[in-house]
Amino acid sequence: MNPLIIPVFLPNLGCQERCLFCNQKVTATEVPSPSSVQKFIETSLANLPSDQKKREKQVAFYGGSFTAIPKEDQIRYLREIQPFLGSGWIDSVRISTRPDSLDEKILSLLREHGVKTIEIGAQSMIDQILILARRGHRAEDTVSAVSRLRGWGFDVGIHLMIGLPGDTLDRFLITLDRVIDLKPDFLRIHPTLVLKGAPLEKLWKDGKYSPSSLDEAIQWLKKGLLKLEMASIPVARIGLQTTEQLKGSLLAGPYHPALHQLVDSSILFDMAQHLLQTSSNGSQVVFLCHPKDVSNLRGQRNENILTLKDQFHLEEISIQTSDDVPRGSLFLQTLTGTVSIHRKELCCQKINGKLALQNAKSSF
Repeated sequence: MNPLIIPVFLPNLGCQERCLFCNQKVTATEVPSPSSVQKFIETSLANLPSDQKKREKQVAFYGGSFTAIPKEDQIRYLREIQPFLGSGWIDSVRISTRPDSLDEKILSLLREHGVKTIEIGAQSMIDQILILARRGHRAEDTVSAVSRLRGWGFDVGIHLMIGLPGDTLDRFLITLDRVIDLKPDFLRIHPTLVLKGAPLEKLWKDGKYSPSSLDEAIQWLKKGLLKLEMASIPVARIGLQTTEQLKGSLLAGPYHPALHQLVDSSILFDMAQHLLQTSSNGSQVVFLCHPKDVSNLRGQRNENILTLKDQFHLEEISIQTSDDVPRGSLFLQTLTGTVSIHRKELCCQKINGKLALQNAKSSF
């Protein structure tokens, strides 16, 4: 089970560059002082539901580049966590930072103060994209940082973005290949949004930047998510967390409050489509899936089912569920038996333009 995160947001703290896409006022408006951190943690722990109190808990410093702030300030923040680490109320600390701000002395300091997980804002592994985004670091800095973090035994997360100026689907997939080679423990992937006050706003208003559409972002993310699943690298989050400030500052771009769900739903639609394309069916069909996959199979407002009925001229599509069906698998009853597909098979090489499907036994 993933640790329960108690987030402390340090907006823009330690950021020495003004990235093209950045306006962190949409997530927080002021930097909490070190002295306020203990009270915040105490309140967060007191408000935990009883069934969550035994979970692994991490205090996470998010929103800035923690290791780029002065060393004395890093120590002040980390010292506030030590009583909770000593008492066992908090298990470890997590930080987010830049890949070019992780030298050996900093890593020693972090290890000494209970930091376990470090998330790196890589954004891309293509130097041209990083230059256009004004990141101030290179792809090689991410490679070097991950190597050092591994040497020190930290858990490593990498943040990526899609749709930055100069980005393409092919470049995104190249970035993923390079990230997969680094074997991070998890990824976060966010589409590029145009926010009020960010330097990207001017490029967008001047017609020099066009953000991805929501459908285009879903297609990119779908290919990326399947590639990462084949490499057994989990994706902790897709898309920015919804806040009132974000919604008030959003000007353009592929924003959706449930973007990860849309991607998963699109994957299940593709799976259902492949099953229907390669099997003999009547006017009524029955799918079988895990109970937790039903909503994604149906799609928002039942869109997947309605589209499949229209494409394949079906009168009825029924969905049955079973806990015995693995998550990510889909079964279809046909006139001649039952066939199945798993989402990872969408990454497999197609045979004559179609996926090779497995015959399956089923209790339809």
